[in-house]
Amino acid sequence: MPILRVKEIRDMSHEDRQKRLKELQTEMMRLKTMIKAGGSIENPARVHELRKTIARILTIDNEPIPVKKEEKKKEKKKPKEGKKE
Repeated sequence: MPILRVKEIRDMSHEDRQKRLKELQTEMMRLKTMIKAGGSIENPARVHELRKTIARILTIDNEPIPVKKEEKKKEKKKPKEGKKE
């Protein structure tokens, strides 16, 4: 089960996503340090879940902001500015 679902991430504000990203990266660093030190961790699958969730947050942050349908229609209806003589 994912730590955060895509819908939950999209519903967050940019600041909340950045805060959550830092928390997840800190946890990931802690787990990797424990593994490198030769210790065992409770849930090895947690590392995989963390990596996936961090990637999801970064992907959603890098997506372009979609243009609303009304704005697209307005752009199409604007007359082109030409020379008037």
